[in-house]
Amino acid sequence: MASLFPNGIASYLGGGLVMGAGLALLYLTLGVKAGASSCLSSTLTYVTPLTAERSSRDWRLAMALGTVAGACLWALLHQGFFHTAVAPWRLALGGVLVGYGSRLSSGCTSGHGLIGLASGSRASLQAVLVFMAVAIATAQVLWHSGVRP
Repeated sequence: MASLFPNGIASYLGGGLVMGAGLALLYLTLGVKAGASSCLSSTLTYVTPLTAERSSRDWRLAMALGTVAGACLWALLHQGFFHTAVAPWRLALGGVLVGYGSRLSSGCTSGHGLIGLASGSRASLQAVLVFMAVAIATAQVLWHSGVRP
């Protein structure tokens, strides 16, 4: 396990707890469920002809900007952004596949995993089970093919 998390798991656990607390606060104060893909699609309605989530795009834009501001704050406090040896094309391909998958499943992992499961959504449970199964299978195929992080 130490080889998978050479710097420990505290930052991953902390990030998950902060995300969960923020989403819970948003739900408790505004009564809305917010995932990252819905924030992206509603924010894009300012500059594209998309019509998704126009009625709630103001607070979703604030959430999207807060996410970017939080990442910048993290970088300032920890002397730089996360660095990786992964080739940029692999990161871009991964982003495209995640984007396609989130549109295909009507939401992203944060939306289904944090909000959908917390609200007891059966569709979210099914989506999370598929996400996990595909992630585990992909990791195993890559690992046994000799691809390492």
